[in-house]
Amino acid sequence: MRKALPPRLLAIPLLVAVIAGCSAVPPTPQPSHHAASRFNPPLPPAPDAQACLATLNTRGAGFTPLPDTYYGNGCATIDAVKLYALSGDSTPFGITNLTAVSCPLANAFAGWARYGVDRAARQILGSPLVRIETMGSYSCRNVAGTEHLSAHARGNAIDVSGFVFADGRRITVLGDWDSQDPRVYRFLRVIHESACKRFGTVLGPAYNAAHHNHFHVEVSAQAFCR
Repeated sequence: MRKALPPRLLAIPLLVAVIAGCSAVPPTPQPSHHAASRFNPPLPPAPDAQACLATLNTRGAGFTPLPDTYYGNGCATIDAVKLYALSGDSTPFGITNLTAVSCPLANAFAGWARYGVDRAARQILGSPLVRIETMGSYSCRNVAGTEHLSAHARGNAIDVSGFVFADGRRITVLGDWDSQDPRVYRFLRVIHESACKRFGTVLGPAYNAAHHNHFHVEVSAQAFCR
């Protein structure tokens, strides 16, 4: 008949098993936007986001939905898209240098591009639009000279620098805001005024020197146009 092992010896295999089990548990990864985008599949968009994407699709825009991404320091892109093409009344046109753009901004921009820019190009310049040139959208930065985050830090603003037309002309804010050609001068004023009707904030060369080469268009609760 075998003798029963002392209690302290019976505990040894159990302790070994517990230690082995603990060592098999992988460490919890530290959260980061890289880990989130790599290991977690994006969730379906919220109902409001789905409606926004559906509206953008009916506008004939070319876009890709992007996963929500948090970059730290208050910077993030939520319900954003990669916008790469837009639609005029009869022909599509391209857009350059955009990264993440919030869906509401993409919708406002698509409407402005078609009804404000393309139609003005046809009526004033006699040539349809083929491309809008921008200086970008998302950027994790503050408003110049302040400690407040820019709308760019949430993908809620686009800086528009120029326009290319089917007849080969290229008009830029930097080179043509004070153009001696009355049609070019009028075109830039008309589309600036049109932007003020579609975006909360619009800033251009008349605002300050920092905007001498672009139109800053932003979705916001306030109404400020300069």
